[in-house]
Amino acid sequence: GDNEIEDYLDTIYDKKLPVDVEKKLVKETYKLQKMPFGSAESAVIRTYLDTCIELPWTKATKDRLDTVYAKKILDRDHDGLEKVKERILEFLAVKQLNPELKNQIICLVGPPGTGKTLLARTIAKMLKVPFAIVDATALTQAGYVGEDVESLLVRLLQDADYDLTKAQRGIVFIDEIDKIARKSENPSITRDVSGEGVQQGLLKLLEGSIVNVPPQGGRKHPEQEFIHVDTKNILFICGGAFDGIERKIAQRMNTQVVGFDAQHKAAKLDKDNLLQYVAPQDLKSFGLIPEIIGRLPVLTYLEPLDKVALRNILTEPKNALVKQYAKLLKMDNVALSFEPEMLDYIVDKAFENKLGARGLRGLMEMVMTDLMFEMPDNKDANAAHAFTVTKQYAMEKIEKADLHLLQQAL
Repeated sequence: GDNEIEDYLDTIYDKKLPVDVEKKLVKETYKLQKMPFGSAESAVIRTYLDTCIELPWTKATKDRLDTVYAKKILDRDHDGLEKVKERILEFLAVKQLNPELKNQIICLVGPPGTGKTLLARTIAKMLKVPFAIVDATALTQAGYVGEDVESLLVRLLQDADYDLTKAQRGIVFIDEIDKIARKSENPSITRDVSGEGVQQGLLKLLEGSIVNVPPQGGRKHPEQEFIHVDTKNILFICGGAFDGIERKIAQRMNTQVVGFDAQHKAAKLDKDNLLQYVAPQDLKSFGLIPEIIGRLPVLTYLEPLDKVALRNILTEPKNALVKQYAKLLKMDNVALSFEPEMLDYIVDKAFENKLGARGLRGLMEMVMTDLMFEMPDNKDANAAHAFTVTKQYAMEKIEKADLHLLQQAL
């Protein structure tokens, strides 16, 4: 009745809610007034109003910006990557000194398997904020088949359990940002809906504006109710392999020109790791539009993992592959150990194939699959058993797997 409507309106105005939330709830209350009291629709709206009124709209979660704690987490989860860690800690220190500063956007450039996605996860863990990973390859310009750029924020809202205040202080990692590069450096004559069109759609989102987000994702339509998300305090991290950008860097640095002075300068360059010289103009040459490059002020690179880093990844972390396999076989009463030479062989193969950290798991699977299947059946269930994986055993399994793949290809 009218008393119920008045109670709802009084409660909404007393709560001092954000303007857009208050406006929405008042609209729903007047909609309830026009409905029959016992109808199913009125029950749904009452539940919606009661839930929204109870939400802690005015409470903001505190970010954890302790740089000593951040360094400890980065060192624990990431081997090497000193330059990148310095940039991240520098960003956190500036944020700590000036909390009102608009979030900068970090762009990570590096080969596959160097830890770009894991770095973004670590930053979210340090700050204790919602985190969403979005693949840029699925995005298209508004109106075309594929996902709109607003879908980035739907994932973030889902991770925050649709707590808007919490989501507006979260982190979005846009993976494979290099896949939305335009095909040539010159503006396209035809419409580039999955390249330049997506970059233009991202501009306002990255800049910091209020974006209309469909609650369940998918396409927008006129009758739909939107969630208004302010992206001003959302930290966007972009990552991509940028395969072939080394050629653009080499052209810019004139590593091939003739002349005494040019040869002397070229001699000082580390030609095996040109990625360390990456600059915004290289991203422009690769196919990112100047407007989006201007919104990526923190540009840093990840070096390819060397053999020492790969060996550490294999054995040192809490969830290292070696420890995982040992734990799994321990459940079957098998004490598993690995020869140091065998681990060196796995690292050499991963380094040789330029597979990065992901390659280690693939190689270990080749070696361990048969062992994991056969070992529990080849022993007495109650008797403890020990097994050492040797280099010879690993070589046989990997060569057998390579030969099998070659036969399939033929």
